[in-house]
Amino acid sequence: MAHIHWYPGHIAKAERKLKELLNLVDVVIEVLDARIPDSSVYPDIKKLLGDKPRLIILNKADLADEAQLKEWIESYGQQTGFPVIASCASKNNDISVIVNKVTELAKPKIDKLVAKGLLPRPARVMVVGMPNVGKSSIINKLIRKGKTKVGAKAGVTRQQQWVRVNPKIDLLDTPGIIPLKQEDQIKAGKLAMANSVSENAYENEEVARELLEILAKKYPEKVKEYYNLTDSVTIEDIAISRNWIVKNSEPDVTRTAVMILTDFRAGRIGKFILDDFKTEK
Repeated sequence: MAHIHWYPGHIAKAERKLKELLNLVDVVIEVLDARIPDSSVYPDIKKLLGDKPRLIILNKADLADEAQLKEWIESYGQQTGFPVIASCASKNNDISVIVNKVTELAKPKIDKLVAKGLLPRPARVMVVGMPNVGKSSIINKLIRKGKTKVGAKAGVTRQQQWVRVNPKIDLLDTPGIIPLKQEDQIKAGKLAMANSVSENAYENEEVARELLEILAKKYPEKVKEYYNLTDSVTIEDIAISRNWIVKNSEPDVTRTAVMILTDFRAGRIGKFILDDFKTEK
């Protein structure tokens, strides 16, 4: 198994920054990668977010196994008690769903403010998630709908920019990056496969081999069909099928590993979910 290297000092700094941002908002949009819906959940998410209401978005749904994704959505909704929806950057037809869910989640907080004699204000919302799960695509999708920047808020922050997405919602246009704190190396490997880990933290060949093992087990025919294989599914088999040979007639595993990871990330091989679905996670 490939070992993914983490940097604890960076993690502590990132957590502190994220908690500062969390103090500014009423509702959190938590973005996960639909291809690794379990592995892209931060292990300490409940501790990190506390009792903040949250909308969970399984992003990059256009690259995920549709049948399995429905099970994950239902399961997460039951486990967390929060709304869960699928989304992808290429479609904007879910904007109204996101806005409506966020408004519903923020209503108790706004109602409390009004009950204290304060004027109702828009809900303050931020988007959080692991690196490269698509936080910015969700933010950009919502900002395209709103586009009206409302600037710094008195008593809140001078550094952060807010965008009026809806008369009832102000969105923090800075994504909250959840740090890569991951003792589970199997999940860490899947984060690397989905490009949520810096390339400096792993070896392409090792991660590509692990990816092929998962795909060969869960989706063998799709992989064989895409790479024109008849028997086993290995980096060497794919290199030979492409006629990518280096000196001494050896398969070019370095080049092939990069191609496999690129093909998976772009959805060329097929639509997959790498995590195994369980009723309890």
